[in-house]
Order: sequence, then structure tokens, then C-alpha cells
Amino acid sequence: MGHVNLPPGRRGPGGRQWTLLDLVSAAFFAAVLVFFVLVFTSLGDSLAASGRRALARSSTDDPRQRQRILALLDPPSSAAGRTVVIDACSAEEVDNMPCEDPRRNSQLSREMNFYRERHCPPPEEMPLCLVPPPKGYRIPVSWPESLHKIWHDNMPYDKIAERKGHQGWMKEEGPYFIFPGGGTMFPDGAEQYIAKLGQFIPINKGLLRTALDMGCGVASFGGFLLKENIMTISFAPRDSHKSQIQFALERGVPAFVAMLGTRRLPFPAYSFDLVHCSRCLIPFTAHNGTYLIEVDRLLRPEGYLVISGPPVQWAKQDKEWADLQAMAHAFCYELIAVDGNTAIWKKPSGASCLPNLGNFRLDQCSDNDDPNEAWYVKLKKCVSKVPLSSETSIGSIPKWPKRLSKPPARVSLMKNGIDVFDADTRRWARRVAYYKKSLGVKLGSPQIRNVMDMNAFFGGFAASLSSELVWVMNVVPARKPLTLGIIYDRGLVGVYHDWCEAFSTYPRTYDLIHVAGINSLIRDTSGKNRCSLVDLMVEMDRMLRPEGTAVVRDSPEVIDKAAHIARAIRWTVHVHESEPESRAGEKILVATKTFWTLPATSS
Repeated sequence: MGHVNLPPGRRGPGGRQWTLLDLVSAAFFAAVLVFFVLVFTSLGDSLAASGRRALARSSTDDPRQRQRILALLDPPSSAAGRTVVIDACSAEEVDNMPCEDPRRNSQLSREMNFYRERHCPPPEEMPLCLVPPPKGYRIPVSWPESLHKIWHDNMPYDKIAERKGHQGWMKEEGPYFIFPGGGTMFPDGAEQYIAKLGQFIPINKGLLRTALDMGCGVASFGGFLLKENIMTISFAPRDSHKSQIQFALERGVPAFVAMLGTRRLPFPAYSFDLVHCSRCLIPFTAHNGTYLIEVDRLLRPEGYLVISGPPVQWAKQDKEWADLQAMAHAFCYELIAVDGNTAIWKKPSGASCLPNLGNFRLDQCSDNDDPNEAWYVKLKKCVSKVPLSSETSIGSIPKWPKRLSKPPARVSLMKNGIDVFDADTRRWARRVAYYKKSLGVKLGSPQIRNVMDMNAFFGGFAASLSSELVWVMNVVPARKPLTLGIIYDRGLVGVYHDWCEAFSTYPRTYDLIHVAGINSLIRDTSGKNRCSLVDLMVEMDRMLRPEGTAVVRDSPEVIDKAAHIARAIRWTVHVHESEPESRAGEKILVATKTFWTLPATSS
């Protein structure tokens, strides 16, 4: 009794019989093994992700349902007389970032952090639903108070406060997260750290305007540099710290999600007057110096490179520190100062010193390499040739704010560039004045801090807002003329992007999104649609904060279509004629994202 007799062919060599206890024990160990696999391996993440996505995608459980919704909204004529409202995503998707989803990306290669870069799902796998705010969400704290405190419930993630609070990153205090301004390498505060850098770098003289902070944490360095009129764009990957870029944007500091891995960062050559790394842990000299080559591409001649933390005079990293100094010397960078664990270099005014690079088996890139192309472009192991390098050096461009309005040297590379630049500047000054006075757009009010221009061209829209307490993420579509270098020469910031993919930001990070010519963002050169206007506007909704504003300019036909979609994503919509000086036939949609929440029982 208590034995299970196996058929003769299934018994072991000794003919051992299995007891009931054996079977129970085997089942127990199998359950433990399954638990371990699901909890501690990427397979569990993948299975859990599949379940969560199934809950979130109201329209993709059945692909035909997604197509039916798209057919009703794009073109809208098929939905005449019908009310179409796109459903909300699951509560688990409050921080959904389609192209930086760790549940999917964890399956990819770890080589050079490839798995932490952008990896977008195909359109048919994208959730056609509206990302909800988290429980307890409130309208964000206004700038400049937001630099120092934000609502805890807007991103209720305590991991950074618990792990980094002793370094002055942030701490929880009542209903707020408080930001003392510290960092791993400057626990006493960013202001003191910046003042110390100012002993070696002309921080407050108008010479430096654009900066890049790599591996920025909660972006206190960039936030406090704003007091010096230096516009810093900060980046970090979506990682185990949980939402550090989301915290930065909630504070009103320019930031986006990125990883320096296998591809160029989405900026043109010579974008930044200052590049900063505070314990960013980027192995600059690894992979034959690939990462330092990328920094050199981005750093403007006569610009400054600051590395604070490893490997600078760091224990057990003598070789890495020696290699970094040697390679910087090969680029003819001048070592300005080494202060403790902080090193400061200055880039030469002309082209990089190619003769010295032979020791590192580096050569100049071929003429086929465009140093301004940076959308899904692999990192190069060669030094880029940049046109007009001497004309774009810090000493050759006007100080801020004069550089904002003077046509940069790079404009001359375009046909009639200077005339187009001047006309564009005047046009956007008129348009923004019209937005404020006639359309009631609250530019200049405390409600608007983070602004995006989805089709920036020369940055004229952003330039017309330079006197307001806002910052603008100027996005230059990757398939259009690569004018982003001109935007940086003006002292503004931005990135390349393809709007048939999701943007590298968290949900609810912009107060105002502006786009002129929205239909051009989804069309190819032949005029055919590469993706759906519905998906694009759902992405705009994901980025926009509750009660945020969208301003869209296009032909009457496109604006009618956009208005129909806007109502389906729960925006309140007003359509206006364009300003009197505008070309005939253009209309303007001004919409507000409603502040809706999930029902209490939703999960």
C-alpha cells in the first residue's frame, strides 16, 4: 500500500518502485524550480509581461479589433455619426514606454548594453489605449518650486530616496519628494559643485550655453546650471533606480531616456559646449575608445569635458585612468585640472589631432560618413570630419543671448539659408504672439514649463519663447533635413526622432506639445502614410500631462481629421483660423487633455 507500480519498461535499472512520498517530493521540487525560473530569470519577466500586455491592450487582444478602431478614426469619414472613444490601458501601464520596455528588452544581448537602448515593438503590437495617471496623481508643482519638490503620488517610487538619500539626491517628506540638490559625487549640493567647476571653466560668462549630462540621476546638475543660463539636456537609461528621468522631467528639468551603448546618441556633431559625467560609469576607452570618440563628435571645439568619479584617480582603476588620459591627449585635449576625483579637459579649436591617433589604430572617417546623422546610426571607430569646425567653435560664435538670433555658420550650407533663417524667425515671432493674444494659449503662465516642438526645423518656435520660464525639446524628424545642428548653434536643445515610433520619455512629462505640419511626420517622400495619425496622437496623449495643451497646425482637411481623433482620446477641442499673415488654407487646433482617472475597481 502506498506504492505506485510502474510498467516494467518504465522501471529503473533496479526495478525500484515509486512511493507516494517520492511523487509528492518530486512535485514539490518541480514547483520550487518553476518558482525560481519565474521570479529570478528573464523568462518570468517575459511571461508576466505577456499577461500584463494582454490586460492593457483593449484593442489588440484581437488584431482585427485594432484595425476596426483605426478604420473608424483614420479616415474619420467612416465614423460619421458615431462616437468613438479609445479605452484606457490597464493601471499597470501607468509608466508605459513602448520602446524602453525592460520586460521585452531583457531578452536582448547585454553586449555594449544593447538591451538598454531603444527597441520598439512593431505597430501591430502597440497598445491602442490611453495611459492612465497613477492613483492619487495631482497637477504638478509649478516651476521654479518644482526644482526643489514634487508630489510623491505622481511617481510613488521610493527606491532612489532609500538608496541615494544619504547623498542628497532626494528624500520623502510628507506628501512630497524633496530634492536637496546633491549627487553621488557632490553630496553637499550641485551649487557648490558648479561653483568649484567655475574656478576652471567660464560657467557664468555667456560663453557656454548648451551642456550634456550623461547618466544624470535626477538631473540636479542640469537644474542648477539653469541659474547660469546654461541649458543642459540630461539623459540616463531606464534602469533599476526606477524613473530617474521621470523625476527630472517632473522637476521641470530638460531630460530624456537614452543609453550610450552601440549607437550614436541622437544629436548632431558639435552640439554641446560642455559634456559632463558624474559617476556615469561609461567605459570611455573600452571598445577601442568608441565612447570617447562619440563624446568628441558631440563636443564643440573649445568645449569642456568634465569627468567626475571613476576612473579619475580611483582606487584599483589606475590602468583605466592612464588610458583615459592617454586617449584624451591623443585627441589634443588640454588637461585643465585634476581636483580629487574630478578631471577637466578642453577640446582644441580646430579639427582633432589625427597624427596622434595612430597609436590607438584610429583614422579619420570616410567622406561617406555624415557626422550629423545620428538616428539608429552605429557608433564609429573613426574620427568624424565636421564641416565648418573652426566657424562653430565657442570662440567663433556669439555669446548668449546674441547667438539665439544671429544666423549660425551652418545655415550657409543650405540654399538661401540666411534668408530662410531670418524669415523663419520673424514668422514664429508673429505666430507665437497670435497664440498668446488670440488663441488663449497660456505660454508664459506657471502652468506651462516643459514644452515640445515635434517639427522644429530651425527652432523658431522655441526661440520666440526665450523670455518665458519654459524650456523646449526641439525635435527634428530624422527623415527631414538635418537642421538640429543649427538649433544647437542658437543655444537651444533637442533630439532627432522618427514619429512613427514612440518618443523616449515617460508618460505625463510635457505641459504643451506643438506641431506644425503633423501630417508630414507620418508620410514618406512619395506622400504615402508610413504609420497612422491615430497612433501618433495616442503617443502625444501619452506624453502630455493631464490638463496639458496641444497646438497643431496643418491644412483644414488634416485638422478636421486630427480634431476627430482628439475627441476620441478625450481631449477638448477648439479649431481656429490661422493668423492673418499666415498662408491661406491653414487651420490651428488647440486642445486640452482632460484629467480623467481609472475607476476605483480598475486593475
